[in-house]
Amino acid sequence: MLRLDGAAVEIAGAPVLRGVTMAVPPGGRVALIGRNGAGKTTTLRALMGLLPLRAGTVTLDGKTAGDVPAHHRARLGIGYAPEERKLFGSFTVRDNLLLPAQVLGLKSQETARRLEAVYTLLPELRDFGPRKAAGLSGGQGKMVALGRALMVGTRAVLLDEPFQGLAPALALRYAEALARLRAALPDVAILITESSPDLLRALVDQTYVIERGEISPA
Repeated sequence: MLRLDGAAVEIAGAPVLRGVTMAVPPGGRVALIGRNGAGKTTTLRALMGLLPLRAGTVTLDGKTAGDVPAHHRARLGIGYAPEERKLFGSFTVRDNLLLPAQVLGLKSQETARRLEAVYTLLPELRDFGPRKAAGLSGGQGKMVALGRALMVGTRAVLLDEPFQGLAPALALRYAEALARLRAALPDVAILITESSPDLLRALVDQTYVIERGEISPA
């Protein structure tokens, strides 16, 4: 289980998260809903260690993760797909997918197994494989960012505003891929942020609402 308990975060001295407590159980599909600026992205960055906690804790399966540096949290099995994708434009799609596995030092057989699992969930990424990431559309880039997160997200996957900016056809394919995750990864906790609850209603088990850095179950 991935948990935040009493999390407080400040940016440039201004409070952004105020005592946030939430949990994503193994196999759970949880939505974090809020308007722009409500604290959704800050919550994910706090979970990933990209922003320090002024107060509170982050735990994964009952063990503290708050003292694990951000660049090591992927080693805990947490995958993260940021809203802005953060792909390496000069790399091919396949190389973008393989990079986190190489950084983690995974054996070639395990890397190949994970890559094939990603291709099964997101078959278009196999076709995109030789293309440079710089040549992808924004929506295609989000699919690659999801695949990259799945390469390391063996225990939890964090998806920040995955539907924002997607054309309707690509949004439907993305939603279908998320629906397939439940069968393919039954024990992986998935946390998805969005501005509109309607986009996630059929995909999640539980919804939290965040407003001005404070959170509550929907």
